[in-house]
Amino acid sequence: MRWLSHVRLLDDDRAWRIGLDGDGLIAVVRPLPAGSSGAGETWGGDRLSPGGVDLQINGGLGLAFPELAEEDLPRLLELLDLLWRDGVEAICPTLVTCAVAPLRRSLAVLEQARHQHKPGRCQLLGAHLEGPFLAPERRGAHPAEHLAAPSQEALRERLAGFEDAIDLVTLAPEVEGADGVIEALRAHGIVVSLGHSAANEAQAERAFMGGVAMVTHAFNAMAGLGHRAPGPLAAALLRGDVALGLIADGVHVAPSMVRLLQRLAPQQLVIVSDALAPYGLGDGRHRWDERVLLVEDGSCRLEDGTLAGTTLPLLEGVRRLVRWGGEVGGAIAAATVTPRRVLGEERPLEELLVGMPLEECLRWSTGRDGSLHWRRATGCAD
Repeated sequence: MRWLSHVRLLDDDRAWRIGLDGDGLIAVVRPLPAGSSGAGETWGGDRLSPGGVDLQINGGLGLAFPELAEEDLPRLLELLDLLWRDGVEAICPTLVTCAVAPLRRSLAVLEQARHQHKPGRCQLLGAHLEGPFLAPERRGAHPAEHLAAPSQEALRERLAGFEDAIDLVTLAPEVEGADGVIEALRAHGIVVSLGHSAANEAQAERAFMGGVAMVTHAFNAMAGLGHRAPGPLAAALLRGDVALGLIADGVHVAPSMVRLLQRLAPQQLVIVSDALAPYGLGDGRHRWDERVLLVEDGSCRLEDGTLAGTTLPLLEGVRRLVRWGGEVGGAIAAATVTPRRVLGEERPLEELLVGMPLEECLRWSTGRDGSLHWRRATGCAD
């Protein structure tokens, strides 16, 4: 047994000892007794986490997930390799509002790619359908012509035969017909998230009571926290059990509000990239369906100025939150552990780590200037 000592587990202040078996798998995770030196290789207080899990990513390397065709498979696998190098273990490929035929074609291509998974490559989880059951006035960059009223028929038209290939659906729960769609999605074990919604506080609270478990990109495409009109975020914060998806780029949400959200709901925060097709490419003009995306400093906008997403890696959001003064362990958890909780993982971290290859985990260290850095637990720093 090989031992690592003085390891920290995210926001736990204790020192831990990690035992590795002959195959490099984590076999033992136990706290070090106070005052113990702990035999083995010391980590000096560096933190250990699983890899990142991105619940909202729309594409990369020029590929937009709603436009996938079978000939895109090789580049899709390249994208998954890039994501792995960027510290991301798994993603829910996000399909924004589009026509039915391309949606179903994309789901079929993603299913083919799942069968080509291998160690050292980012895993494709079930898809995240962001739309089409959205509030038209809060659609943002989603094309209006492909929005649909929530109904059982519209749901079957899109999901029939792919129910097990969907993990997450974003919708506006206040729109007429949404209650039945939410019930049907939950019956299939699909997580439902409030997003692109005009819901007020009472409507959001009703949706959360009805099983909606998450908010998609908090503060964006919904009412903010108003002192007379608290909105859906107030309902989510007061419940304490609703995950809060957040784009931590400093553009979608101001850094001070990101810090405030972490202070108010550290266990609910889920950092997402919201990366679009130009992820992995340079700044400039890029195509997105029939429209043009303007990419500058990691932000994507339509030609009319509408903010559409980012090209930043998921773990950059963690680093930015820490740079803005956020709590380190909680920031790491928001991109690595809490997304797993949204999808049903209930084990405490020390149990979750057991059986994982150390080389697939992340080691986090803090520089003298307070900056946060990550690397694969057996590799070089980023």
